[in-house]
Amino acid sequence: MQRWTVAAVALLMVPALAAKQKHAFEGILRGLEQNLQRYDREIPSFFCDEHSVSEMTPGTRWDRKEADSIFRLEREPSADGSMSLAESREVKMVDGRPSSSAGWDAPATIEGAFEGGLAVVSMSQQACMEYQLEHEEHGQFVVSFRTRDENLKNDACLHEKARGRAVIDPASLQVTHLELTMPQHRVPNSGRSQWYSPTVKGEWVITVDYAPVILDGRSFWMPSSVRSRVTGEPNTFHSETWTFQASYRNFHKLEVASRIVPQ
Repeated sequence: MQRWTVAAVALLMVPALAAKQKHAFEGILRGLEQNLQRYDREIPSFFCDEHSVSEMTPGTRWDRKEADSIFRLEREPSADGSMSLAESREVKMVDGRPSSSAGWDAPATIEGAFEGGLAVVSMSQQACMEYQLEHEEHGQFVVSFRTRDENLKNDACLHEKARGRAVIDPASLQVTHLELTMPQHRVPNSGRSQWYSPTVKGEWVITVDYAPVILDGRSFWMPSSVRSRVTGEPNTFHSETWTFQASYRNFHKLEVASRIVPQ
């Protein structure tokens, strides 16, 4: 009789624990959404230093580029009257030498980490993602996620299968670390391999670390480092891997100054 009692109590505890976990996750998600809305509403246009290394392997010495750039995030009016965020970079040095152009011929780059990376775990993406509050890791929350296959064609969702995890600071409910994997990403042909068709499928892994930055007297959590790796599926001969790593520092508000010149 005692064994049956213990088993019955255990069965009763399962839905209770699930309900508690769901309640905890809902609170975390509300905090993440509030932080995301504040970021979209209040983040000023800014610029910072970007140091990046882009590489393709296997490759030659020309397939590895190291650059120092001025990275910018600017608020711009959209057609509907709202404000959007636009990323850009001005390359200053390539492989230790001054660059003669604003752009650069890099094997790999990545865009959108500053503009939309934080939206992956948010209330607006609940219809697109399945979320699971996993556990605490070094005193921080860990939320895993994966795309809902039935919504891959939804314009508000990612259009390819993805999975990942977000590490969240419990005090501020800010994302401190984000991992996103798209196992069947379409990789454009590099033009260097005769064995690939114009596009191939490969695994794309993006990792972003976030840290607080003070801009205009206010604190915002920004990417401090971004890493991207795309690996083409191996064929009879070989596969190619494209990597991009960047670090960001010296954030400053982007201000436009004007003065009247007397005639």
